[in-house]
Amino acid sequence: MATTALTAQNFEQTLTGNELVLVDFWATWCGPCKAFGPVYEKASEANPDIVFAKVDIDQNQELASAADIKAVPTLMIAKKGQIIFKQAGALRSSDLDDLISQAKNLDLDAANAKGQDTSESLKA
Repeated sequence: MATTALTAQNFEQTLTGNELVLVDFWATWCGPCKAFGPVYEKASEANPDIVFAKVDIDQNQELASAADIKAVPTLMIAKKGQIIFKQAGALRSSDLDDLISQAKNLDLDAANAKGQDTSESLKA
């Protein structure tokens, strides 16, 4: 599956309307973003059941600010509309695959029932 470009107009609906969404906040001038791009694309092709989205922070400055993006690339993962992971820095393919596996296996309902903070449920 190809990646989806997100803007302020479709960001919230994409996160809440899908089971699992990965969002890559990036910029055209960012070297690490260029290195991470092919890794992210490969993962999107290997996981057609997940929405892989990208936000160009230069084209969507208000959205990047609202998401509290301080550095790029930053990967954000949402499950059932809840942010379960957000971290700056390019990831290796194996690390991204591990995060995807953790995200798929996370029982969000159980975590919420226990009152756990799900914003840092996954470990890179």
